[in-house]
Amino acid sequence: MTEGKVYYRVGRHTYCVNFCDEKNTTELLPSSEPFRLEKAPTPDETLLFELVVDDAWRPAQKGKEIGQFDCGGNNHGVYYLEDGSYQILVSDVQGRQCCLIQAVSDFSSARVCLNGDWVMRNFGLNNALMMVYAFAAADKMTVLMHASVVRKEGRGYLCLGVSGTGKSTHTSNWLKYVKDTDLMNDDNPVVCVCDDGVARVFGSPWSGKTPCYRNTEAPIGSFLQLKQAPYNKISRMKAVDGFASLLPSCSVMKWDRRDYVGTCDTVSKLLELVPVFFLENLPNEEAVKMSYEAMTGQSYESASVAKTESMVKSEN
Repeated sequence: MTEGKVYYRVGRHTYCVNFCDEKNTTELLPSSEPFRLEKAPTPDETLLFELVVDDAWRPAQKGKEIGQFDCGGNNHGVYYLEDGSYQILVSDVQGRQCCLIQAVSDFSSARVCLNGDWVMRNFGLNNALMMVYAFAAADKMTVLMHASVVRKEGRGYLCLGVSGTGKSTHTSNWLKYVKDTDLMNDDNPVVCVCDDGVARVFGSPWSGKTPCYRNTEAPIGSFLQLKQAPYNKISRMKAVDGFASLLPSCSVMKWDRRDYVGTCDTVSKLLELVPVFFLENLPNEEAVKMSYEAMTGQSYESASVAKTESMVKSEN
């Protein structure tokens, strides 16, 4: 028995996954379960997209290759058809072809067929959802951002940087050294300028190697661009440098005008609302102290775990 249409809401956007055969079910999407809706949305709610999962589907034609999309270190081939639609061939880290996507130009409707064992299908469908979400939301003041994000006192703080720069290490040190801090997402949070004009960060079903799939949100406190160095130094970035920092962290197809312009508009608006800091750092507590005080505007001593422990000992 096929599952049919299943609905999810991520970052205040609702979308539908339509399973058309018995082989593919919601069991392929365990990380999406916290975002699954118990019932279909009301008819007046506009869906971000509908993704049809149908292994029997085959494209009528193959598009012309226009580029490679880097998705967490995996390059996926992107093809363009004359009617304006896109095809994306998803391959895993071993180079095995897991999924073929075909989507209309604004990604409001897409179809996939999956290939391989459960691991390949899970990888293919999750990557398909992540890309279709990012590209469909690009002109809706919403971006998927390659970042690790922690929350402190109700605000989200995002650490940016290319793979290997220590984003996860820095946020894990926040969790270690700063009391009452929690991890919202470790790889691909959703960032949105909402209708009320507030920049917010949301958990998502996509969190890289760290299984952190939390249906949660927070206003953004600040962004932090990281760079490894033999010392610790932090500074606030100017708008132009902040733009150059945030844009490469967003999932964007530069060759698609709607996608690219929409993403640039979102980044520009984010820079009006949220400060961006640049931290050259070592993976130690001093770096956490620097970033915490700059990003929150508060004293680190009052928030550090070490301070709390020493106060408890003195009271005893």
